[in-house]
Parts: sequence; structure tokens; C-alpha cells
Amino acid sequence: MTRNGGHLLVDCLLALGATKAFGVPGESYLAVLDALHDTIGKLDYVLCRNEGGAAFMASAYGKLTGSPGICFVTRGPGACNASIGIHTAMQDSSPLILFVGQVGTNMKGREAFQEIDYRALFGTVAKWAVEIDDVDRLPEIVARAWSTALTGRPGPVVVALPEDMLTTVTSAAPLSGFAKTSEAAPATDAIASVGALLASAERPLLLIGGTSWTDQGRFALQSFAERSDIPVVAAFRYQDQFDNHSSSFAGEAGVGMAPHVKKLILESDIILAVNVRFGEMTTDGYSLLNVPRPRQKLVHVHPSDREIGKIYVPDIGIHAGPNAFAGALQVVNGKWSEWRAKARLAYEQAFEAPEQPGPVDMVKVSAWLRQRLPADVVLTNGAGNFTVWPNKFFKFGPAARLLAPQSGAMGYGLPAAIAAKVACPGRTVVCFAGDGDFQMNCQELGTAMQVGAQPIVLILNNGIYGTIRAHQERDYPARVSGTTINNPDFVNLARAYGFHAERVEATKDFAAAFERALASPTGAVLDLAVSPEALTPRQTLSQMRDAALASQKVKS
Repeated sequence: MTRNGGHLLVDCLLALGATKAFGVPGESYLAVLDALHDTIGKLDYVLCRNEGGAAFMASAYGKLTGSPGICFVTRGPGACNASIGIHTAMQDSSPLILFVGQVGTNMKGREAFQEIDYRALFGTVAKWAVEIDDVDRLPEIVARAWSTALTGRPGPVVVALPEDMLTTVTSAAPLSGFAKTSEAAPATDAIASVGALLASAERPLLLIGGTSWTDQGRFALQSFAERSDIPVVAAFRYQDQFDNHSSSFAGEAGVGMAPHVKKLILESDIILAVNVRFGEMTTDGYSLLNVPRPRQKLVHVHPSDREIGKIYVPDIGIHAGPNAFAGALQVVNGKWSEWRAKARLAYEQAFEAPEQPGPVDMVKVSAWLRQRLPADVVLTNGAGNFTVWPNKFFKFGPAARLLAPQSGAMGYGLPAAIAAKVACPGRTVVCFAGDGDFQMNCQELGTAMQVGAQPIVLILNNGIYGTIRAHQERDYPARVSGTTINNPDFVNLARAYGFHAERVEATKDFAAAFERALASPTGAVLDLAVSPEALTPRQTLSQMRDAALASQKVKS
């Protein structure tokens, strides 16, 4: 049987198990779009409004499902727009394959219309960037792209598709399937060494994160932590990978890190880090562990050998998958019960915060949502001070998920929520968005409307770019510049996209509005009137400014 490259690519994706693709159309890959005409219900093309939103959706889809998110964009501007999703997928360790239309092979190197060297553009932000010039090699390279996105530390792969390659007819057979790669298992002597080291501890700490966890792996790790009475801290925005209701869970090591979490890391004598890449936020700017040799004894376990020793030299380095390692762990006993109990108590106390100034009090809203949201809820967010509410004031049970960008990318939350509804139509999905964050990708409400994947969106509307204003008031107090936003009518905007929408002007009105949002068959956008003073749960904007002015006065 013969077919062109576009049809061969789609047949390969079907064989690999792909069921959804996100994208924005372009003339550079018309042959692929033609092939997708015949796959509705098997491999659906989710038509997005901007390539950045499409790539965010693919990244979130990969993170949620564990299968590579698929994204199609056109050459030049399309690829550049999509680059934010590639950067986010890399920092999130999220499997993704971005297919990019490319100029014809006979035009390469001439700076043809919209031509870009994709290896150069994506070489430092993707796991692998490749161009398929020979249609006969398409199945080989697509199989490698799929494997590369999933294995080791998962991440994004970029595949450029020259237009003439896609229209060339070939007799090459598509892939017939793909065998799942087994996780690397830890050696028996390595597990024994970990057990011996932990047994010598006075203040052990388990630091977990990353993707590729299975339910069995997470259960095994939780069982080990609880039976060994060891406190657990999650890396930045990976608190959904461990049951927050467990007596061992002690919080998240991320941006705006709670003081008790910093203290836990600093005062621990042995850290067992599983599936963690040691980013800046998790280490508080690499200050909680000395570089390159931490003061604490360190066991670093990771499925990618390139992560072990990349920043910190471990006392024990183990190249193993997180689930295989968790399943092999043996319970250890020690005299650290009080250490664990204090850590858990501090975590519980961190939910206590003063009444917030302004119309809608997010401390009270968050407390209500903790009680009301279903056990398998998916929360999403982009970037901004507002993320403290889904990240620090919610408890993720074993079925709940958090889709939030380690890259700190604004505009991620809404596309991620749409991707979650595409993947899991029956689940409740709630996106937290700041007013500035929301407007980075608010046009994707059109995607949600068209595909019938409409989440609940909470816009925390304070009229400012809150994170930048906070830094501004701390460093240049009372000199506001470039951080005040004049916003549109979000309610009418959302209604124009077919969503149920309401403005919530008072805390007391939130519960009823949210119930109406849950009952809406077309999703909902709730525009919450939040005061700019309520930038952080425990310090107002005025208090930040006054403290900075007082500090300046002392220095002068």
C-alpha cells in the first residue's frame, strides 16, 4: 500500500496510541490535516486559537496522562509561538511531541518564507530536535521521538516536517505498535545502602517530585514514608504526587516556600530525593543545599543518569525509575517520630491565615473549596501571586491532580484546564487565573467552546500584575510603573464564548456562584473581586511598601 508522508505520519501516531492532537492549522502541513480528516473519533484534532495555547495544552495533556501530548503548528511564526510550551514541558518533565511544518527541502538554507532552523531554535529547550527529509524514514524517526519523549526524564521533542516530504508518496509501512519500556530498577546493594544510611539519621527527609509516577508507585512510597515515620516534602508544584492527607506529608518546596519547609530542609541530616531535578524554586535559589556538596547527606534517585550529580554531588546516586525504586524500599526505624510530627503540625498550621482585605477573601474561599471539591478534581494555574491559593491552600488527595508550570509561565492555566477536560471530560476541572494571567490566553475559551471541553475558571481580579507589583514595592516602594491593568468586562467576554459567567463581589456570594458554575453544562467563568492589598496571605501591599520605605529611611 502506498500513501503520502502526511497519511503515513498519522497512521504511525494511531499505532502508537495517540488519540488527541492540539494545533493551529498551516499550509505547511496540509497533507497531515488531510489525513486527520479520516480519524475523527480515533485521533481528534483540537483546533486552538494560538500556537502557544496549543503547546500548553499538549504539555498539560502529557503531564496528566503520561502519554506524549501531540501538537501541530506551522513553520516560522507558528513554531515561535509554540516555543513557550516546549520550554514549559522541558521544565515540567512533561512528554510532548511538537510537529512543525517546514519549507520544502529544495528551499532550505535560503531564508525562504517563514524558514527557521528548528534544530538551532529548539536545541537548548527540547530533549531532541530533528527534521525528517526522507519520507521512508518517517516511521523510524517518529518511533524514536515517542520513545525520547517518554523515557529517562520525560520531555518535549520537536519534529520538523518539510512540506514536500509530507506530499511524497511512499510504500514504507507505518508502525505496528510500541512496546512500553520497563523502568530501570535499583540494584539490591543500592537499596541496602540507602537503608543503612537512613537508619543512621536523626532528622531524615523524603523529597519527591517529577512525572512518570504510577498509582502503585505512589502508594508504595507513601507506605514506606508512613511506616518509617519520615516527613515528606514535594518539589515545586508536584504536591499532587503524594497524598496531602497523609500524616507524613509536610508541604511543598516551591516559590513562596513556607518557613517550616525551609527549616525542614536546612535542619535535615539525610535527604532522600526521588525523581527530583533540583530546580531553583525547590532549593530556594540553591541556598538550602550547598553547591556542589550539600551539608546534608544526599541520596538522589532519578530515571535519567544526567540528572544525578548535575548540581549536587550525592552520597548515593541511584539510576532508577521512581516506581521501581519505591517498590523496592524497605522500612527503616529510627528515633525521629517527634521530627515528623512537628513537620506535620507545621504543615497543618500553615493553612491558618488572617482575614484578607477586600471584597472576596481567598482564605475563606479556599477553605470552602477544600471541603466542596470532588476527590478527583484537577486544579490548574498559570503564574502570579494568586497561585498561592491552589498551591498552598489546597490538600491534594491521591486522586486529585495539579497542572501548574515549573517554568512560571503566565497563561498556562486556561489551556491546561481545557486539555484536562479533553482528556477527562467527566472530571471537575478548576482553573485559577489572575486577571493578567488570564488575558495571556483568554482566546482559548473559543477552543473550549468548540470542542466542548469547558472548565470552571476563577479569575482573581485585582487590576494589577501582582507578582511584579510586590517586587516593585519591595525594591522601589511607592514608585508604581507598568503594573496597573485596565481590564475588560470578563463576564461579557466569557458569555460571548458561550460560558456561564458571573461577577462575585463578596465572599458570602462565592459558594452559591460556584454551585451554579458546577451545574453549568457549558463551563463557567467567575470574576472574583479581589483587593490588590491581598497580594499575599500574611502581608498586605501597603505593609510591603511601608516596610521598604522604613528600610530605605534607616539606610539613609
